[in-house]
Amino acid sequence: MKYPIGIQDFEKIRKEGYAYVDKTELIYNLASKGNYYFLRRPRRFGKSLLVSTMSAYFSGKRELFKGLAMEGLEKHWTAHPIMHLDLNTDKYDTKEVLGQRLNLFLSEWEERYGRNPYEATLSQRFEGIIKRTAEKEGQGVVILIDEYDKPMLQAIDNKELQRDYRGTLKAFYAALKSMDRYIRFAFLTGVTKFGKVSVFSDLNNLADISMDERYESICGITEEEALKYFEESIKALAGKCKMSYGETCTRLRKRYDGYHFMEHATGIYNPFSLLNTFSSGKFGSYWFETGTPSFLVRLLQRDHFYLPDLTRQEVSGEYLNSIDPLDESPLAIIYQSGYLTIKGYDETFKLYALGYPNEEVEEGFANYLLPYYTHVSKASGPMFIVNFVRDLECGKPEEFMKRMQVVFADTDYKIVGDAELYFQNAFYIVTKLLGFYTDVERTLSDGRIDMIAQTKDYVYIFEFKYDKSADAALRQIADKGYDRPFAADARKLYKIGVNFSRQHRCIDDWKVEKQ
Repeated sequence: MKYPIGIQDFEKIRKEGYAYVDKTELIYNLASKGNYYFLRRPRRFGKSLLVSTMSAYFSGKRELFKGLAMEGLEKHWTAHPIMHLDLNTDKYDTKEVLGQRLNLFLSEWEERYGRNPYEATLSQRFEGIIKRTAEKEGQGVVILIDEYDKPMLQAIDNKELQRDYRGTLKAFYAALKSMDRYIRFAFLTGVTKFGKVSVFSDLNNLADISMDERYESICGITEEEALKYFEESIKALAGKCKMSYGETCTRLRKRYDGYHFMEHATGIYNPFSLLNTFSSGKFGSYWFETGTPSFLVRLLQRDHFYLPDLTRQEVSGEYLNSIDPLDESPLAIIYQSGYLTIKGYDETFKLYALGYPNEEVEEGFANYLLPYYTHVSKASGPMFIVNFVRDLECGKPEEFMKRMQVVFADTDYKIVGDAELYFQNAFYIVTKLLGFYTDVERTLSDGRIDMIAQTKDYVYIFEFKYDKSADAALRQIADKGYDRPFAADARKLYKIGVNFSRQHRCIDDWKVEKQ
């Protein structure tokens, strides 16, 4: 089987025999029931391929849809002029870049259909092109805009540039409303939906299908589709990994499934990671490694965010469905970017609970955060965690604590800010990473952190204190009876008391007791 990894052109996929998960019935439903749509999905989720498929459909290329659902649904196959604007290709770091990209798009169409010299602004030129194209072709124009929000995302921590981009794009996209009589269909995709004073404030004719149950699977791959289209691929992967078919399905589900874009929704696999796994025969972190969430980390640090709250807060649908860079919490944009997803829904209060979609994202995000919140460098991060795990597996709590001291070494206040928050966030990341390789339980409340780590041969009970002593931490383990659940356990048990100094921003005292 040929896997279309990195291929976003529908025509190429069909002509060259690549695997294609049929989404054409959903495209037909969109085209037959409305005219203007917006879809928000994370990167590498098939948005560009969806747009390319729409382009082929509205171009009347019937031969490309042989054997697909669309072949039996569409009867007319009318060819429309297609205006496809892809904003994904530039680096939008200056005011001029966006104008240059839009001007290039407009100039290509003006060469074909002419230009009115009195059309001075970008938005005026766009309106004129839509009108002239529809009149000369005798058919309504189809406008497909891929990654509409790329400029604004890249400028999310630059208020002045963000404001300029918003103004430019708001005026430009307004043509989708003013030229309604000349437009057959318009479809915008992006990672986020900027709210408040934004490009969508005037486009009230644009239907947002991002949380519409009818179209929840229009991008990505469902479990049913994975089993239908890739059964042989799963069997081949099982053979290569020396696993049963059922074990392989479970591993794929845990690693790459779990995206939910509305309440009670079908779980969606990340298509990029799934196809890469089938192609390479290895379980990896394919989606996470293709893009770094550096702007998300900047937002987390800017807002002094308490990392355990990433998966503890409940938010409204209105909050999830739009963002503003001035908002106090970065949760909405982290969700929209694909690092969190919907994990639960409170019917009474209409609130959504968020969580990591799958193991790939959870592990990848924790690994990525590690050098931003500790002394561990990006290059040595994975090995650092490996050594942590080996210390626990070999019964070396003293070595483990020496490494912990390195993580929490004295750091300048300007870098870490509030000492207690710094400790909690760094500890959260370390325990999160340990949890992928050992059995880790932790509770965090009122600035107090307890951790229990279990391996095949050992049990470790940790108690952390602030500005007290290791002895005080050990006394709490004894007084609270944290070791009682393991009284009949044959494994060796260690109790570890640790004190963190706010003044020096480091672990200044720790002791180990063997039981």
